[in-house]
Amino acid sequence: MEEKKQQPLLEPLITARELTQAIEAILFAAGYPMRYDKLAEVLGLGVKDVKNIVREMAKHFEEDETSHGILLLQYPTTCQLTTKEKYAPYIREALGIRRGGNLSASSMEVLAIVAYNQPVTRSFVDLVRGVDSSYAVTSLLDKGLIEAAGRMDAPGRPMLYVTTDKFLRVFGLNSLDELPETEALSVAAAQAEPEQPEENAPAEEATPAAEYTEPIDSEEENVIFENGVEPPQSVESEGN
Repeated sequence: MEEKKQQPLLEPLITARELTQAIEAILFAAGYPMRYDKLAEVLGLGVKDVKNIVREMAKHFEEDETSHGILLLQYPTTCQLTTKEKYAPYIREALGIRRGGNLSASSMEVLAIVAYNQPVTRSFVDLVRGVDSSYAVTSLLDKGLIEAAGRMDAPGRPMLYVTTDKFLRVFGLNSLDELPETEALSVAAAQAEPEQPEENAPAEEATPAAEYTEPIDSEEENVIFENGVEPPQSVESEGN
């Protein structure tokens, strides 16, 4: 019986210079976030060693006197090469990318609520905003800015949503700890919780059905771009 030929092993990289150049080449060729454990597997290193190398590489790219127009972004489980924001206009001009909206005002609101209160259910988001958020939630899921993270242990087992690594990349964050401090969303969230009526408090008059108007979810466009670069023309803005 003929034995299967074993795949040839990669030539081991020994020097720190070779390892650094290999990581840079892999990240450049990938164009998307690479997992530290995958880099470690390919290079025959430990994950901790890869993170240390990437950390030093990132410092080099961030130096003011560096000749590079790129940055090395670091996340909990991945890293990625990206262009510096200051060169976004030149990138747009060279690639023929026209300006266009990417996230609507309602999607930005939903994204902020999820980011500061995650994990959250869609009903929680609806309570905070005061309007139905199903369209915005679906849009954010399609764009990969939020994702499902299990279900709440409650009647109906509603889905829980959290932000993704792509959310961090879009807003230039390394972790959720770098989110700007704000009290507005926590106050809004607290107000969304149903309050117990005080004893002997006069009952509020119900609004007649004929006079009730359902709130309308505004879709004014706010523009954001991942890594400072606008989306291609094929990406359509959200509609109402």
